[in-house]
Amino acid sequence: MKASELRAKDVAALEKEVTDLLKAHFGLRMQKATQQLSDTTVLGKTRRDIARAKTILAEKKGAAK
Repeated sequence: MKASELRAKDVAALEKEVTDLLKAHFGLRMQKATQQLSDTTVLGKTRRDIARAKTILAEKKGAAK
């Protein structure tokens, strides 16, 4: 997901996005552990998406104060 797409969302939508990404990342980790994940690069992409969303969320919360 692009940063510009995340910046267009409000704080509640960003928090939901982070939660959804964390759940997806957990599912991918379980697939990797059970040898069901064929493309392991998805794990790194998901991790970066989580970090990107958390960063923009922190920026928006800091600007709100």
